[in-house]
Amino acid sequence: MGASYQPLDPHNLKPSSKNPPCFLSKPVCAWLVCGFLSLALLHLLCCSPAGTQRPAFSPLLQYINNTYSFVSSEPEEEKKCNYSEGKWVWSPGYARRYNATECNVKESHDCIRNGRPDTGYLDWRWQPASGCRLPAFDAGAFLAATRGNHVAFIGDSMARNQAQSLLCLLSAAFPSRLVYRDADPHKHNLWRYAFPTHGVTVSYYWNPFIVKSTGKSEDENVQENHVHLDTPGDGWGADADTIDVAVVSASHWLLNGAVYYNGSVVVGAHNAPAGFNYTGVGYVWPMKMAYRTAVERLSSSRPRTVVLATFSPAHFEGRPSDSPTACTKMEPYEEGEKELDWICKELRDIVYEEAKAARARSVGDSKTRIEVLDVTKLAVMRPDGHPSVYMHRDPFAHGVPERMYSDCLHFCLPGPVDTFNEILLQILRKRR
Repeated sequence: MGASYQPLDPHNLKPSSKNPPCFLSKPVCAWLVCGFLSLALLHLLCCSPAGTQRPAFSPLLQYINNTYSFVSSEPEEEKKCNYSEGKWVWSPGYARRYNATECNVKESHDCIRNGRPDTGYLDWRWQPASGCRLPAFDAGAFLAATRGNHVAFIGDSMARNQAQSLLCLLSAAFPSRLVYRDADPHKHNLWRYAFPTHGVTVSYYWNPFIVKSTGKSEDENVQENHVHLDTPGDGWGADADTIDVAVVSASHWLLNGAVYYNGSVVVGAHNAPAGFNYTGVGYVWPMKMAYRTAVERLSSSRPRTVVLATFSPAHFEGRPSDSPTACTKMEPYEEGEKELDWICKELRDIVYEEAKAARARSVGDSKTRIEVLDVTKLAVMRPDGHPSVYMHRDPFAHGVPERMYSDCLHFCLPGPVDTFNEILLQILRKRR
């Protein structure tokens, strides 16, 4: 472990390697039940294809208080699975490898197209510490779990990274149709695809502070951000009543800072540029308020799921972003090799605290389910999954420049971010 690909020598790289009442007597009932179970077991043993996983009995038949009754069919394994802790294990051929170019991902995340020569970063799967196994992504299962739903990703570029991963995973197996995309292909502030076989719509809303923001978040030539903590973002806020599943993900821009407002009144700032003399409020309180505003706007009297995603950190590891040697590690960190730093823990705790607070506030006719998609640990252990210098085609075609920007934040597509959607699927299947 600890190997890294060396952009200065692209050729010297590691290759990829749960009854109705029984009106018969109890003995007869028991005989019938035992006979049925025996036949079913015999069928499973004799008829299941070799090498396949035999399904658990569903519904499960249990003997309770001398009566037979059907109980929940949710596998016991799903009840105890904790996907937030675990390790990456080598598993060649485990994941579906889609063509990122065909599903129109952002070009700088299309690592294979851009000539990244090693593909070993695709051959790792996340093994939860709880002992259960996280299944590979199943496009049919996802679309069945969200049939007739509008699935929306709301947030920053990491939300987009996950949204594009989901789009690729789904469209590799089912036909899709572009419904809308911003005219400016470089911004991708809003796009929407439909999956007609299941009546599912997948949307992405660029909103790096979750709530309404103006300034640098919309125009890179502006030096500061102005964030209205009491107002939902314009795009998703207008469409909120149509959303059935919302995945909310934002942390990085809130860390960078902004001038914060409640209505038209400035309540403070964090990392504001020189010339702004406002009370410092840090990033924790604004982040809590942003999540709170989002959840309150998304709360509904009809069934709805709001998933709050945790922080996915970058891996510049102290190197400048324009260094060609930034994030060149070729394998995941081993357990104990990389620990979560205090800021990752704090940002993850904020999401859990707001999810808990939202559930406590959920009273009356609200049918909104609040979940946490905890990806922090699995993401922090994947320094190998970023585009690095492969943000453009063949970066070394004309030699090795002294300075070259590296993307050590977003993940290659396909790549580790696909695992975010494997966990999201399990959250949604539990809902069903």
